[in-house]
Amino acid sequence: MKQKQVTELLLQSLQHEKGGIKVYETAIRCAINEDLNEEWQKYLEETQEHVRILTEACEALDIDPNASSPGCKVVEHVGTALVEAMEMALAEGDANAAQLVACECVVLAETKDHADWELLTKCADKATGAQRKVLQAAVDEVEDEEDEHLYHTKGWCRELWLESLGLKAVLPPPEEEKDVKTAIGAARAEKASARAR
Repeated sequence: MKQKQVTELLLQSLQHEKGGIKVYETAIRCAINEDLNEEWQKYLEETQEHVRILTEACEALDIDPNASSPGCKVVEHVGTALVEAMEMALAEGDANAAQLVACECVVLAETKDHADWELLTKCADKATGAQRKVLQAAVDEVEDEEDEHLYHTKGWCRELWLESLGLKAVLPPPEEEKDVKTAIGAARAEKASARAR
């Protein structure tokens, strides 16, 4: 593996998780559905923990967790843009629209998060020695949570959009009810949602 890129991936992942805290704090302000609000409160707490885990992983690998790179600056910019989009939606005064914007912003953020953790898993698989141990410990602690964040929020986004369109929605979404943590499980939950209509 190219160690410079492993370092870059860790730093970008850490930056993204830090931005994720701000995304969730803002999304929670947009969430008018009580179940969604509760879910995002849980995800905020888990994201705060992910920042700690990645910070400790960087430190264990002698990487300065406060280091930056052009890639980290881009990641920070995207996170800030997601927060600004939600703030714009809130300012318009339509609570349902702001909730939809928040769902979409969280899905975008969690898609990047999910990709980062998949890459970190691949790095852990190929690493050796202390690096393998550190990366594997981080992945073991976080990856299932990231799967849940992405698949559940995608389900929320779909169902809330359907509700806003005046179509039958399943709330909480099947992804939530079935505790989906895989792409296959998410596809099955989406089919279950379609059948329920």
